[in-house]
Order: sequence, then structure tokens, then C-alpha cells
Amino acid sequence: MKRVITIMCLALVIPTTAFAMSFSPWEPAVNAEDVPGTSEDLNTSSVDGCPIQSPDGLSLYMASNRPRFAGDVRTDLDIWVAHRESVDAPWGAPVNVGAPINSSADDFCPTPVRGHGLFFVSRKVVSGITCGMGDIYFTRFTRRGWAAPEHLACGADGGPNSALDEQGPSYVETDAGAFLYFSSGPDIYASERRRDGSFGTAAAVGELNTGAADIQPNVRKDGLEIVFASNRVGAAGQDIWMSSREDAGDRWSPPVNLGGAVNTAAAETRPSFSWDGRTLYFGRNPGPEGSNDIFVTTRSRVFGD
Repeated sequence: MKRVITIMCLALVIPTTAFAMSFSPWEPAVNAEDVPGTSEDLNTSSVDGCPIQSPDGLSLYMASNRPRFAGDVRTDLDIWVAHRESVDAPWGAPVNVGAPINSSADDFCPTPVRGHGLFFVSRKVVSGITCGMGDIYFTRFTRRGWAAPEHLACGADGGPNSALDEQGPSYVETDAGAFLYFSSGPDIYASERRRDGSFGTAAAVGELNTGAADIQPNVRKDGLEIVFASNRVGAAGQDIWMSSREDAGDRWSPPVNLGGAVNTAAAETRPSFSWDGRTLYFGRNPGPEGSNDIFVTTRSRVFGD
């Protein structure tokens, strides 16, 4: 059965060729807690990763297996969110988003979209619904709180979820269509949104994939730049890579390593753009505080003649 996902009030579809952006190189990445005023609870001795800003820049979603309260013994990943008063303000302490998003299984890779929607991945097993190891879900925040998450259909039913582990969903609307990018197993895939709101069978994005693990993609809002994690040849373990294109209907360029300003001998994970494309959050494993911590880097917009 196809699952129809209602996504309202998302970005207007703007011809991407008319607004191509240029940016400076990324600045040296820093521990996100080193940004003055940021809560010291953003990173902990637990796993803290999958960071991504909301489109308005006022919320930072993440995944963590930190204790929810004193004496908590659960170790599964939950989705947490930190808030701030303005885009120039520091982040407050993350709070657990709770049910019905979080479950007793791993819930991770949160991806907020305009219109108060949220894609995420869960490894919960639901009889008659679960496709495999980790599946993509969608939910929306309403006056009553988060709605019951909708499971995207399995590949056998014409949907994007598979028997493998889906990670890093990234939704983008362009003049070439609306797509959900994500990784399934060791490769990057894209699923096109149908007119009825459901997502179709996923197709591998061949120009981005290698024989290595190419995972957790995130696409800039105009569809012209993508970042992802990979341990392909040229990486120091697992690094963040970037690819671009001139038009949303074009093939992606050969990916390039973001280099020493961002990547290290540690494993860099699940990168994500801010809405304006000038900030990049990602995880680093190991981090200075725990087995995985959140880092951030920025760049400037460059205007041509």
C-alpha cells in the first residue's frame, strides 16, 4: 500500500539556474559547544550526532543515546532538539522530543522541513509495515503536538524503503521535481515525490556512489549542492564530500573531499546544510567529549560581478 505524505508550505519551487550561489571555502570546524553561549549539554559523553537546523534556523535537531532523566538505563538513540531565540543566538540545552516520534528502538537522522514537518529514520519493528533495518518516517507538528508518524512505503509497494538501513533523508523541491535523497546500505538513492504526495521507488544516484560506503546525504535547498559521508579512496577513514551541479536536472559533478578544515583522522558523519547554505553541522567520531560529538563550520556568500 502506498503511503501518501502530505507536505504543505514547503519552499517555493524557484528555477535554480536563476539563483546559482557561490561561496567561500569552509572555515576550520569547531566543536559546536565552543560557540560562545552554547549550552554545555549540546555534546555529552554519550553518542551525539545527526545534527540539522530547522529551515528557520531556530531549532537544532539531533540524535543521542544520552539518558533522558537521572537513572535512565536505555541506550537506544532518540531524537532531541535544541532551540534559540534568533539565528544569531547560541543554542540552549537539547530536550527529548518524546513520543510518538521516539520509541524503544533507535530513532535518528531527523530532517525538519518547512511547514513543521519532520522526516526521520526508525529501527522499530511494526508487523506488516517494517521493510528492513531502518525505515524512513514522516510526521508533522500540530496544535496537539507531533502527529503519529507515517511510514513511507516499501520498495515492493512502490516506495523508497528497503530491506537495508536507510539513513540521512533529505527533501528538496526544485524545478526538476521534488525528491527525497537518502542512503540505503552503502549507496545514495533518490525517490521522486508523486503528484499524490507519496514517494516512488528509489533509484541509485550512480555518479555519487562507489564501492565504498557513501551515506547520509544532504542537499542544499536549491538542489545544486550535496554533501555526504564516505570512506572512499582519498578519505582519512570517513570524511565529508561535496558535489554540485549547475541545474537541478543535471548529473552531479565528481565529488570532492572538503579537506583538512573539516575532515580529520576521526570519522565525520551526517553533514547538513543550514537553509542559507552558509553553515554546515556534522558529527565526529570519536569526539572530545564522547563517542560522537557535534561540530560546525561556516562559509561566506560570494557575489560575482
